[in-house]
Formats: sequence, structure tokens, C-alpha cells
Amino acid sequence: MNYEAGMFGRNGDQLALEGDYGRKRRWPWIVGILLVVAILAVAFVMMRAPQPAAKGAAKGAPGAAAAGQKKGGNDQMPTVTYATPGITNVEIVVTGTGTLAAKREMPVGVAGEGGQVTRVLVEPGSWVQAGQVLATVDRSVQSNTAESQAAQVRVARADATLAEADLKRAQSLVGRGFVSKADIDRKTATRDAAVARVRVAESQLNETRARNRRLDIRAPAAGLVLTRAVEPGQIISAGSGVLFRIAAGGQMELRAQLSEADLQRVHSGVGAQVTPVGGAQVFNGTVWQVSPVIDPQNRQGIARIQLSYNPALRPGGFASARIVAGGQQAVILPQSAVQTDEEGKNFVYILIDCQKNKKGELTQCSAQRKPVTTGDVSEQGVAIPAGLDGSEMVVLTAGAFLTPNQKVIPVKQGTK
Repeated sequence: MNYEAGMFGRNGDQLALEGDYGRKRRWPWIVGILLVVAILAVAFVMMRAPQPAAKGAAKGAPGAAAAGQKKGGNDQMPTVTYATPGITNVEIVVTGTGTLAAKREMPVGVAGEGGQVTRVLVEPGSWVQAGQVLATVDRSVQSNTAESQAAQVRVARADATLAEADLKRAQSLVGRGFVSKADIDRKTATRDAAVARVRVAESQLNETRARNRRLDIRAPAAGLVLTRAVEPGQIISAGSGVLFRIAAGGQMELRAQLSEADLQRVHSGVGAQVTPVGGAQVFNGTVWQVSPVIDPQNRQGIARIQLSYNPALRPGGFASARIVAGGQQAVILPQSAVQTDEEGKNFVYILIDCQKNKKGELTQCSAQRKPVTTGDVSEQGVAIPAGLDGSEMVVLTAGAFLTPNQKVIPVKQGTK
């Protein structure tokens, strides 16, 4: 052995040292493998161990298991919001748009022979009284004519006075025989003719004065001047057209265009609210006339709404109207509560066969489909004139996801 070791250049001590070194290097690997095996064993044991909930159920807790199953069943039922709507007084509201205008617009033109305008006394927006002068026309020639006729009247009156005096003197001499009966008749006729000439002259003078008064452009009635189409120096005549436009009494109106169906609901005397375009102010008015005809082109008619004067109401402007055409008793529901089937029929879901807990709270109900008839849609909601009496528990939300007789969890509107 010693020889063989010597042949390879290593002795016995060296071999012993190498064996010890190899054993030292293997020990960490062995320890690591043992640790991994231990961890896997512990994990396997923990996975095989029973859970506390299952252990409790196994030890006789059937109530807890049943409660868990019941809770899981409620989680599967949908939650819906419901309300008992009752009966509401629903206003029938008709809306329309139209043009503002004077209720009674009076065009004012030349009533006389015309002439040259000397003065214009009013402006658009001015208030005038009946008979007030709006513009004056030159009357120098007409004034001279009137003065001439006035002089003729004075001459005729003087002739009539002289004829009356001659007649009286002749009548005083008849008894003495100086004047015959025939002379009295002639003087009487002369007096009567003179009196007649006075009346003719006076009539001609009055006619001239009336013509002169008509030279002035006057307001036919009290009201508000809307437009003016004449200036000083302008020559006007009967063919000059409209010089002024006046709103009688300053009253305005809205000529609201309504559909044929809406026009049937509106009648004279109902109230209305008018809002001009571009403003937020609302004006109260009254429908005073409903058109007796329908335009065959657009199938619309006109409702005329009377309004009191206000500077914000300008003729020719555009405005909208809200007309309260009446009212009815009906159930009101939000639009989310009303559903429509494939045939176009409307229906709602109501809650029936409800269960309660010990506190009297609803815990579970059945959703039943109920056909209804819908009416007008307003800001309040959808009117239901037929199908409900208002005492039902109506599903307000989630109705689109329900099926007939489906179990649901009810939540009253306004509660959490």
C-alpha cells in the first residue's frame, strides 16, 4: 500500500484529509433537502386540516348553515325601488310659439286732401290720446278760403237783417192802405231768401273748416305709437299710405301657433304664460280668441293671447307660450316606471304577495306585470289615466330587468 501510494506521489495522510473534506462539502446539501421535505409535509398537513366554519357545522350548527344559504339566496334576488303614487291633480298644459303683435293695430293715413307736412309731433313709443294731432299740414290757402267764406256769411246775415226790417215796416203800413197785400208777400219772400243764403254761407264755411281740420293727422283712438313714416316737408295725399301705426290701448298679443290636436283643448278665457325669446321674464296673459280654421299646409291654428303693455313686449318679436288648458285626476309616475313591450303596449310592475320581518318591514315580494294607459307627459311625470288606482306599490326603477312573478327585494322610495 505504501508503495502504491508512493507511486502516485500521495501518502496516506493526504488521502485521509481529502476524504474528510468531501464529507464536509456534502452536509449542507443534505440539510437543505431535509428542510424542503419538512416544509412540504407541514403544508400537506395544513391543507388536510378541517376549516372552522365546516367544523362548526359538522358539530351541529344547522341554523348557521341555513342562515348562510338564505343570505346567499337574497343576494341573488334583485333590489327594486317602489312607491305608492296615489291620485294627483294633473294640469293639461299646451305649449306653442308665435309672433308678438298689437292686439288692435290702427293704421293712420291722410284723411283730407293732404299737402305739405309742417310738423311731426310724436315719435314711436309715444302714448297719444284720441283726437290728438300727430302731424300738421300747411293750410295757408285753405285758411284764406275759410276767411272768405266767413265774410260771405256776414254779408248774407246783413242782407237777411235788412230784409227782415223791410218786411216789418211794410206790415206796419198795411193797415193804413199804403202797402198792398202783394207787397207784403214779396218782402216776406225776400226775407226768407236772405235767411236761406245765410244758412248756405254758414254751411260752406263749416265745410271748409272741417276740411281744414282734416288736414292734421290725428289719432283715431288712445294708444301707443308703434311706427312713423312721415317727415316735415313731405308732400302727402290720400295715396300716401300709412303714416303712423298705433296699438289701441297699448295692448299686445301673442299669436301662438298650435297643432290641430292642441287647438281642440284650448278655449277662450284660459290663462297662459308668455316668455319672449332672449329674456327670462314671464308675462301672464289670457287666451281671447281661438282660430276657427286650420291651415291645410301645416295643420296648425292660432290662439291669440292678450297681454298688457310692457316695454319688453315688442311687436314682431318671437315668444313661447305655456297654456293651461285644464286639469284631470290621474296617477303620476316617473318615466322610468313605465315600460313598453314588443307590441307597443305600456305596462308597469307592481309588488304583490309581500313577506315581512318581525319589525313589519318588507323583505320579499313578487313583481306582477300590470297593463296601463298613458296620458300626457309633463314636468311632473307620465299621467296614467287608466290601469292604476294609486294604491298599488309600483316599481319605479329596475323594472326593465324584471320578469313576471320574479321575487325581488323591495326598498321604499326615499329610504336607504
